[in-house]
Amino acid sequence: MKTLSKRLEERGLDVKIIYSGGMALDILPQGGGKGQALAYLLKKLKSEGKLPNNTLACGDSGNDAELFSIPDVYGVMVSNAQEELLQWHAANAKDNPKVIHATERCAAGIIQAIGCFNLGPSTSPRDVTDLSDCKMENFVPAYEIVKFYLFFEKWRRGEIENSDLYLSNLKAVCRPSGTFVHPSGVEKSLEECVNTFRKCHGDKKGKQYRIWVDQVLPTQVGSDSWLVSFKKWELCGEDRQCCITTVLLSSKNVTVADGLTWTHVHQTWLQGVESASDSTTWFF
Repeated sequence: MKTLSKRLEERGLDVKIIYSGGMALDILPQGGGKGQALAYLLKKLKSEGKLPNNTLACGDSGNDAELFSIPDVYGVMVSNAQEELLQWHAANAKDNPKVIHATERCAAGIIQAIGCFNLGPSTSPRDVTDLSDCKMENFVPAYEIVKFYLFFEKWRRGEIENSDLYLSNLKAVCRPSGTFVHPSGVEKSLEECVNTFRKCHGDKKGKQYRIWVDQVLPTQVGSDSWLVSFKKWELCGEDRQCCITTVLLSSKNVTVADGLTWTHVHQTWLQGVESASDSTTWFF
């Protein structure tokens, strides 16, 4: 690399050489690379008054090294990082308290760093035994969505008891006049949906059954209301189903401890994964 660098310099080329992945050799202009790109982005966001409170750079190979040299940026090298990145860290950033080498791999290492630097929640709601123990300071629509569907997953897996108290709590967060539109087009009241939950308690016990949501996008549409769109997935064995879901939530006349009120839910099958399920198998 030293020989190549010297020859390129002799040719008048202002470039840098980055070795990564144990096999790739990148030759870039001095002003190019991930570090410069991040620095430019942060500068632009700052000029527009949109600078994030914190920034976490994550890497696993040599071409990520520049990310960790940007001032005021936190950094994490995941445990499965390539040797060349570890060597760079030992030579250039071992005394930087804002850059750590995680003990976890891949995404788990990133989550570990979020917790280490206190940048946000670092425990999956799925790993929390009692979600009621999670105290929020403000209304967080995305959290309300995740909390509800994790409850429903545990309910169908029989991991929580069949209790009237749970159903009463669910009804309490549903507006009496609230409606639910099933992906098939059938419309029901939210209260009617909750009443049907009893018959599905434990129906997935002992099975590979999971519910998850992704691409959750909350939009505040009023002083006390949010429209939340997301994809809701269900997996049972090898069968996987998905629907596009839109939920209207309200904070009117409730506290953060009470939770947001569900006023309307509308679902449509995701194109390409349409299901033959009807209202008796796809509950919510």
